[in-house]
Amino acid sequence: MRAGNFMPVDRTSDVTNAMRDLLRDVLGLAQDRVDSFDADTPLFGALPELDSMAVATLLTEMEDRLGILIEDDDIDGDTFETFGTLTAFAETKVGD
Repeated sequence: MRAGNFMPVDRTSDVTNAMRDLLRDVLGLAQDRVDSFDADTPLFGALPELDSMAVATLLTEMEDRLGILIEDDDIDGDTFETFGTLTAFAETKVGD
């Protein structure tokens, strides 16, 4: 995938907030719904809005907004399991 114009994300809370914004924008979720997500909130398979096409869009938006590059090998079945696993993945990529 690609990295494009972005705003740097420096702290864990920034990544968490960025992930909430991404899920809200890409999946069309209500702000109060994403605000209620915690580390254990299930995503893929639990959110009907998060289908395979939405995953591709979400990954592209993550690259653009976080200024990261996500390789195909970086993604596995656990990445989108919960909000916590997705956020942890993003934090490791931002830290690269």
